[in-house]
Amino acid sequence: MGTGSIQLARVFGIRIGASPSWFLVALIFIVWLSTAYDGEYGQTTGYVMAVTSVFLFFLSLTLHELGHAWVARRNGIDIAGIDLWFFGGIAKLSRDSESPGEEFRVSAAGPAVTLLIVVVACIVGLVAGGRDDFGDALVLRDHPGPALAVLGWLALVNAGLFVFNLIPAFPLDGGRIARAIAWKFTGDRNRGTRFSARLGQGFSYLLIALGIVLLIRGDAGSGIWWILMGWFLGQSATGAVVSSRFSERLEGVTVADVMDTQPVWVPGDTTVLQAQDEFFLRYRWPWFPVADPTSGRFLGLLHQRRVDDAVQEGRPALHVSDVVDAEGDEAFSVQDDTPIEHLLGSEGLRSLGALMVIDRDDRLRGVVTIEQVRRALSAASPGRV
Repeated sequence: MGTGSIQLARVFGIRIGASPSWFLVALIFIVWLSTAYDGEYGQTTGYVMAVTSVFLFFLSLTLHELGHAWVARRNGIDIAGIDLWFFGGIAKLSRDSESPGEEFRVSAAGPAVTLLIVVVACIVGLVAGGRDDFGDALVLRDHPGPALAVLGWLALVNAGLFVFNLIPAFPLDGGRIARAIAWKFTGDRNRGTRFSARLGQGFSYLLIALGIVLLIRGDAGSGIWWILMGWFLGQSATGAVVSSRFSERLEGVTVADVMDTQPVWVPGDTTVLQAQDEFFLRYRWPWFPVADPTSGRFLGLLHQRRVDDAVQEGRPALHVSDVVDAEGDEAFSVQDDTPIEHLLGSEGLRSLGALMVIDRDDRLRGVVTIEQVRRALSAASPGRV
């Protein structure tokens, strides 16, 4: 459905993007709603209503995903961004949930926001138009006015989204909630995943069957849409089943099991001139980890650019501990007891190609590279990675 993502905005530091397929869906919705509104409100008004409706709908989807993202952040899960695409939106989390409670909270947050949007739209509609006029807007009759018609449509479409999302079929939010409940009762995340994913596979067959029926009856647009939706859900559910079995094979494997235990590192009291001569010119690497020479505590990453800049500025005696970015380099470290599968969503690993491995006292213990992670994954799943 298109690759890449175009940034639309940033909210609380979270990137909001849209794939090319999203623009196609937005256009289809605008044309469809314009056709529906034109007969009652005129072409110009109908077009404005259609654009407004589509904007508010996708704003609702964004708020839904921001609900997931906000709760995920509160539970210590980083957010790589939110993308709108052909079938709605997706919040890209840096890792999977670590407990049933965490899974339940993150999964339920999106539907809770959607329900809140329905309630707010109804309250605003009732205040602005009264029970009778807004009631007409909700049941799509008598056309009470452009503003109430848009509010009524927004309330209805979000109510439908709320109900659909709570269906206990993975990867819908209801399926993730079902996974959390099954995980809680069985004590096994992978068993919980397979339970909800099997439900998702069954539900996908129902959607595809519905699409085929609609095609037979001549409703090609709706039929194709539900077939595509069913196919997407089925593929995601099947992928979750495979992933759960893959995770079982990786169970118990931590970063400490695959890391390089004797990395080349720079003592923090080394001068930048010494670091240039003894490390960068010798090894020809673009960066090195820096650690306290006494305690072994990881201080940050030393990049060649910073060393060269310090030497050119006439500060060759400056200690390397003074040129590292301790806070900024936290994204490039990982604790030694971290399960290896948690590195699959690591932005730091993808951008740098390696992560510094530290213990609970922040002492540098080793370095794990992306190649080492790949070998571990290949060993767990021969022929798949």
